[in-house]
Amino acid sequence: MIERVCVVGAGVIGSLFAGHVGRVAEVSVLCRRDEHARELNEYGLRVTGKAEFVATVTASISPAALPAPDLVIVATKAGGLEAAADSLRGHWPAAAVMTVLNGLGAEEVVRRHGDWPLVSAVTFISGTKHSDTHVEYILDTDTWLGPYRDAPFELAQEAGDLIARSGLKVEVLPDLRPAQWSKLIFNATVNGVAALTGLPHDFHFAQEGQPAELGRLVHTLIDEGKAVARAAGIALHDDPWEMNVLATQRGSAHFPSMLEDVEAGRPTEVELINGALVREARAHGVKAPLQASIYALVRGRESAYRRLNET
Repeated sequence: MIERVCVVGAGVIGSLFAGHVGRVAEVSVLCRRDEHARELNEYGLRVTGKAEFVATVTASISPAALPAPDLVIVATKAGGLEAAADSLRGHWPAAAVMTVLNGLGAEEVVRRHGDWPLVSAVTFISGTKHSDTHVEYILDTDTWLGPYRDAPFELAQEAGDLIARSGLKVEVLPDLRPAQWSKLIFNATVNGVAALTGLPHDFHFAQEGQPAELGRLVHTLIDEGKAVARAAGIALHDDPWEMNVLATQRGSAHFPSMLEDVEAGRPTEVELINGALVREARAHGVKAPLQASIYALVRGRESAYRRLNET
């Protein structure tokens, strides 16, 4: 039974998982900053919005200071994954590790630092972090998860049961790749277009009535991604275009994480998302010129604000 959980990365997603799971299990949080850890230890983790509660957690900047968990949930941003995985090296050999990141390749990064059994996950939940101890829960959508490589399906089921009991929506799959690719294509398109246009994910992304409307570009980008998935032998779990249309009909525009990153001048997750899709296209001999253009342009935008920060 999973009784102790450590969440690595206390941004929006990590905080939402830590807060919810903290209601049904003993939860610790591995932070980057000592001040963040002290605040969590003193005040707990407050969740508002779709749920309202305060969870008690134990926090530290060092794995050695935390109780050994049964499950480690790695929920960092892509740029912090390598350092987070390295910090776990040599710790908690009896634990399982679940990665909750966008894109492809997070599991391989973690695997380089230890031989824990791995669960792969992607999530559609989102929120806003108001402080180190307060996160607002905005989108109460699904988390998809499944075993990675030779990990037993029962392990994924147990992690899924825990998440469901915590109050989050979850679907456990024997093979996560179809779901992972559905979200990869969705994210590469929506995040990339939002980062370049400055638009939140709103009705513009589904409009196709006129030749110059944004939805036409979005649809073509998604079709390129679906062609890459077919070449890779992936039967998608959900149609990314339908996912896009449904998301634009929720009533309030969502700000994709890549748009938030570029507006804040932070590194984006472009390598694990857009970069991964473009690399898969090349590996399978599929032409995806628009997706390659989005990838290059987002990287160019990152270079532009890095240059400004250096001057």
